[in-house]
Amino acid sequence: MPIEVAPPKYVLVVNAIQQRIEDGTYPPGTAIPSEAQLTGEFDASRPVIVRALGILQQDGWIESQQGKGRYVRSRPGAAARRTPAHVAGLLEQVEDAGVSLLRVGPVMAPNRAAVALGLDPETPVIARRRLVVAEVGPVELSTLYVPVELAAGTDIGKSEPVTGSPLRHVGQRKDVQFDHATERVSARLPTAEESELLKIGRRDSVLTLLVTVYDIAGKPQLAIDAVLPASRHELEDSFPLR
Repeated sequence: MPIEVAPPKYVLVVNAIQQRIEDGTYPPGTAIPSEAQLTGEFDASRPVIVRALGILQQDGWIESQQGKGRYVRSRPGAAARRTPAHVAGLLEQVEDAGVSLLRVGPVMAPNRAAVALGLDPETPVIARRRLVVAEVGPVELSTLYVPVELAAGTDIGKSEPVTGSPLRHVGQRKDVQFDHATERVSARLPTAEESELLKIGRRDSVLTLLVTVYDIAGKPQLAIDAVLPASRHELEDSFPLR
């Protein structure tokens, strides 16, 4: 009669959490259950849970933040995806000679920004609206939206250009670790104001990009709503197939 040997309980815990990370139950950037919750779920002692979490952290599945908990990193060995050039341009845009600040200050968050940031409509935010001009003409009209509490203590609400990119400026001033971003792309006809600022016809299509930046805990921290003349842009991206 064959003898069946059950794996140690910590191995079962490791395998279960790995499976949840792989199938998206625990997406990258989200917190995993606490030691107490895992102890109850798996009917295991605290040393068993601590050992399992230590293995997951050592192998690169999760990371620990002192005083905050443990968060999912990503599947180890997965090919890293580069930030698309057009998104990197929005996030790392330095407010230099090619950038004109059109409006800076507090506004009531428009619906797109409120949804992106998880705020109630008409919640006050700090906005930086800017126009980017290249040799071919205006190539970008974008607005950065930052929650008031995050903008406090930074230069985001000032009408002068910030040092470096606004994203890096906020991260350094507020000690925020930005982890990932999402992008929504659509197309439409420009408004009269957009047509005038971008120097395009009212029948010329524009691309709209809504980029939301999240911290390591998966909380949206800032959003960029951009309008690009379709005739002056070609969006390109690359990504792993496995």
